[in-house]
Amino acid sequence: MSTTTPTPTAVVPLTIGDAEALVAAARRAAEEAGVTVSVTVLDAGGHLLAFRRDDRAVLISGETSTRKAYTALQLDAPTADLVDAVQPGGLFHTLPTALDRPLLFIAGGVPVHRDGRLIGAVGVGGGAPEQDHGFATAAVEALA
Repeated sequence: MSTTTPTPTAVVPLTIGDAEALVAAARRAAEEAGVTVSVTVLDAGGHLLAFRRDDRAVLISGETSTRKAYTALQLDAPTADLVDAVQPGGLFHTLPTALDRPLLFIAGGVPVHRDGRLIGAVGVGGGAPEQDHGFATAAVEALA
């Protein structure tokens, strides 16, 4: 009797072309709303694939978009879903001290999946949290 392990189905990783498409879609959604944003795209390993900061955006928006993407990637969840969890007494209240980077739990980070697997994340910063979440979600939906 043979005991072979089935080969996992390969999933195409997030490419630079995908990352550029995510940045373009988030930027387009923000421009339609009249908002200037920064956009960061990370691959599944947390490596920067694409980044765009508009000179009209608040300087911190670049760091914000990166932290939002990193948070969405690490927890495999939209950051908009985590806001209540990090309030005092919330499920993740002490989590920022458990990781090697501080987390920023403000809406605008969305994980990117392909064939049911996490392949990266997009983060948007510069607008109101609800707007940033909408721009990031629009980018992920445009990629699908």
